[in-house]
Amino acid sequence: MRILIAEDGMISRKIMLKILGEYGICDVAVDGLEAMDAILTAIKDKDYYDLICLDIMMPKLDGLKVLRALRELEVQYLVAEDKKSKVIMTTALNESETVQEAYDSGCEVYAWKPIDVRKFREVLMKLNLV
Repeated sequence: MRILIAEDGMISRKIMLKILGEYGICDVAVDGLEAMDAILTAIKDKDYYDLICLDIMMPKLDGLKVLRALRELEVQYLVAEDKKSKVIMTTALNESETVQEAYDSGCEVYAWKPIDVRKFREVLMKLNLV
């Protein structure tokens, strides 16, 4: 499995790397612009990410904007439905508006920090990624 972890917080990034490193190769982005660079490169190379974990509050470009841009790029580059990235939004924000906006923008799961390792693994199973 090919994974992108877009997370500016070092502790959260380490936790996700530890969890997800068991299941595939992980790339890391520490802000939204790095995430967009990685996503665009993957799509252009047709070497799609199976899973993208996006922090909502990242510097330079927030996770919701990255998510919307990802979904637009998938349409623009005619990415097949079964090749589209599954997205887990991660955040400390627990606002219903933000949650709804994330789902409306195309995420599959919304996970609150701190990340619960057991629940995170259950989510990966439900998404048929492990």
